[in-house]
Amino acid sequence: MKFLADESREARLVEFLREQGHDVLFVAELSRGIPDTEVLALANGAARVLLTNDKDFGELTFLQRQAHHGIVLRRFQTESLAIKQNCLSRLLQARATVLPTSFTVVTERQIRVRRLGLAGD
Repeated sequence: MKFLADESREARLVEFLREQGHDVLFVAELSRGIPDTEVLALANGAARVLLTNDKDFGELTFLQRQAHHGIVLRRFQTESLAIKQNCLSRLLQARATVLPTSFTVVTERQIRVRRLGLAGD
């Protein structure tokens, strides 16, 4: 799966996803400090699911109706890398097919998916 990881994402999780065979671009490696609107446009232009822990992307999606190719908002309370990796693996095993058309929130306890239209719809 193709992802764009917001710079707020942990580099260790980016590496984990890459090791699992996913195509992950990392904003911290591309263009640090760019505004959220540019991050979303970058993900959208490359047809990548955005991975973030920044709730502002919910506002861009629901209030401002910005186009996207899926957003995964992670809301972990734990600092455990193993738990975070397990949650992302569980998400990808259970919901990978709907991620490009959804706003998804993943926590240690649950995965919530809100289906949305494709970018430009």
